[in-house]
Amino acid sequence: MKLKIEAIRENPASLFRRAGYIFQRKEGMEMSFVRPLARAGYPRFHVYTKLEGSDLVVNIHLDQKKHTYGDDTRHHGEYEESPVLTEEVARIRQIIG
Repeated sequence: MKLKIEAIRENPASLFRRAGYIFQRKEGMEMSFVRPLARAGYPRFHVYTKLEGSDLVVNIHLDQKKHTYGDDTRHHGEYEESPVLTEEVARIRQIIG
């Protein structure tokens, strides 16, 4: 699920830290953050952010569990609009603005 936060005035890392997210890594211009929902680390919200001018483009999904590896790689997550993601996006907007 994607959202756009226009005209941010703060560093994306600070904004997401305030929303309870943990910085994971930076690759090029994209930063990744997670917010675990259980002590084991999963399920967790996983956010990728990228600045476009002063706007912050956010791509969020819910990782249900760790990747499983074998002959194929599977990622168990929710990417499209679901009630859980919609609720988290609303929470982020309320905190970040």
